[in-house]
Amino acid sequence: MKITRLLAVLVVSAGMSWLSTSASAQRQPESPEQRIQRLERQMNQVQRQVFPKGRPADTAGFSDEPAATQSSVVTLDQRLDAIERQMADILRQSEENGNRMRTLEADLAKARSDQEQRIATLEQRLTDTAATVPAATITPPAGPPLKAKPVATATATATAVPDAAETSTASATDPGEDAYSNGFHLWESGQYDQSIGALKSFTAAYPKHRRVSYANNLVGRALLDQGKAREAAAVLLANYRSNPRGERAPDSLYYLGQAEVKLGQPAQACRAYAELDAVYGAKVRADLRKQVDQAKAAAQCN
Repeated sequence: MKITRLLAVLVVSAGMSWLSTSASAQRQPESPEQRIQRLERQMNQVQRQVFPKGRPADTAGFSDEPAATQSSVVTLDQRLDAIERQMADILRQSEENGNRMRTLEADLAKARSDQEQRIATLEQRLTDTAATVPAATITPPAGPPLKAKPVATATATATAVPDAAETSTASATDPGEDAYSNGFHLWESGQYDQSIGALKSFTAAYPKHRRVSYANNLVGRALLDQGKAREAAAVLLANYRSNPRGERAPDSLYYLGQAEVKLGQPAQACRAYAELDAVYGAKVRADLRKQVDQAKAAAQCN
């Protein structure tokens, strides 16, 4: 019996030894990758217990992405250096553009100042020229004396006397008055083209002068004296409409009627006379009132 039991124990021990040897033979040592995977699985289990609602990205304990390599860090530094250089270039260009803008503004201001100075110089020269020309143009041109004008223009010269009288008193201190006086004397001496040019230059140089109404009216009269009735009518009508309160606006309506008569349109002339009566009435000067009454009778206005 003892031998049998001893044999049984030996058999069992041998079997256990064989099983242990077989199990140890089957279990091989883990590789580093397997150990990492096992640790990651264990960490995931722990995190699922600690963070039951999901693993936060910033507190997970590790990242699924591979760790940064030295080459990636170098690349990132290079990109940051490139961005810094670009920012520096942008700042430099911005400063250069600002300097260019300031230079352009300074040049523009200087050009504007120079232009204003040149305009002022030209205006002064024009004024000085206008002040010296009348002395040379008052003398009538050589040749046969001017013939008497017809009734239509003879009455026109009647109103020229107040212009000359008023001009002589004001021209001593007013360069604009001198410029107008130049045009007036040219018209008075029969130099109509020169007179029109001088009067237009005066209105361009002194658009706010009180003599602008006189000058535009005189341009219309000069055209009328040249036989250019249609052009005269346009100028006279424009002078009345642009400045109905001008001192020679009533005169422009009268001479507009004279131009319409020369164009063979007495009805239009009567309309101009009626406009003059309706707008100015008793304010019309006595000499102009006499001329208007005579013109209305000649045109057979009702």
